[in-house]
Formats: sequence, C-alpha cells, structure tokens
Amino acid sequence: MKLNSFSLGALVVFLLFGGIGVSSAMNLWQTESSKIAATYTEGEFAGQADPADIRGSYTFGDVNKNFDVPLEDLQIAFRIPSGTDLALFQVKELETLYTSLPVEIGTASIRMFVAFYKGLPVDLSTATDTYLFSEAADILDAQNKMLPEQAEFLKTHLVPEIAADGTQPDIQSTAKTQIASTPLPSTDQVAYKVTGSTTFQNLLDWGVKQETIESVIGSKMPDPGMLIKDYVTGKGLEFSSIKTALQAEVDKIH
Repeated sequence: MKLNSFSLGALVVFLLFGGIGVSSAMNLWQTESSKIAATYTEGEFAGQADPADIRGSYTFGDVNKNFDVPLEDLQIAFRIPSGTDLALFQVKELETLYTSLPVEIGTASIRMFVAFYKGLPVDLSTATDTYLFSEAADILDAQNKMLPEQAEFLKTHLVPEIAADGTQPDIQSTAKTQIASTPLPSTDQVAYKVTGSTTFQNLLDWGVKQETIESVIGSKMPDPGMLIKDYVTGKGLEFSSIKTALQAEVDKIH
C-alpha cells in the first residue's frame, strides 16, 4: 500500500503524540529533569535521602522535595534576596553570590545545613572549611535535631562578620553587597590546604604541575596570581568540586 504525503504526515503526527500519550499514561514521559538524592545504604538511617549527595546543580526546589526543608528556611539561612525564585535557585549560585567572603558558603554549606536540620549524620572531617551564617544557626537551634557533635562543630563554623558601623548586616541586602567579614588565616598559614584564598601560584609552589591543574579545571591555567575560587565561579563551575579534585592532587604530593 502506498501512502500519499498527507497520509504519511498524519501517521507521523499520530505516532509522535500517541507515543507521548502512552508514555505519559505509563509515567515514562518527563518534560523536565528531576533530581533524586541517593540514600543511606546501612545503619539507623538506611533508606533516607543522604545530604552528601546534594550537588551544585540542585535547585532549592530539589532540596525541598528530597529533604522536606522549607524554601523559606533556605532563603533565610542563606540570605537570599526577596523576589528570588527560590524553587529555581541553583545551589552552586551561592559560590558566586558570596565569592568575596574569606570563608566558603556554597554547596558544602547546603549539605551541612540540611544534615544538621534533619539530624542526619555527616562526615565532619571533610567540612572543616564549611561555614554557615548566624541565621542558619538560629534555624538549626530552633529545629533542635542536631547531633551533639554537630552542635559543637557549628559553634566554630559560623561566618564572622562585622558591618562597617559595627552593627549586624541587613539580611536582604547582604547578598547584594557581600558582607564585610573578619578574615581567617590565609592560605600561607594553612599548609597545603586548598581554600577560597588559594591561588594557582600556590598550587604550583606546592608542586602540582600546570598540566594537572589544567586537566582538573578543563582549560588552560589563567594568571597564576588569580584566586582559584574567582576563576572557577567566573566560569559558572562549582568551586567545591574543583577544590576537592585539586586537594586530591595536592595530597598526592604532601
């Protein structure tokens, strides 16, 4: 049987939309991506979503769906300006928002906040450079689910801040003006530790080869004096992931 152009066109349309209809009925068709966090595989919390699986590409909406943390709490905890579409705000955007801080507020901060919020275990040995704002601490205290060691850890991992006039910065304006903070020890004072104040020159001085650095960042190395954090966030990449990869290279040497 021969099909004319009209019949052939009608058949294509039927197959296309008919296929979508069948897929929708079977819950196989998705018009947007959804992120489902990995779960703990053993112990008391087996089967529950693991905050350690939160990635920079997660939105606050994804965090809310996976861990039942209200968007409003995330907004206050991380000083997100009013008017922001919280459900679509990507976690990795925090690294760009607070790039001028001497400590890190980013994906790792979200992981820690969610774990503490839900009273879930998290490896604190990997969170030594992870900080939260005082508003986050207030929310966590009110939630009252932190494990004892988490509550103690939090006391020494709050962003130290002093406004120019000696008062506390306004929550909503902070994200836009990037608060003035008391500095923590520089990279030179912390031996072989990749932080937000580490430059590419530091890596070279520590013995990491330029080609290794370029392999990690996926491009040619910029001016050696540039902060790695500034370069990475400027490229729209997740600093915490790059930092971890570079630290692994440093650890191979020292």
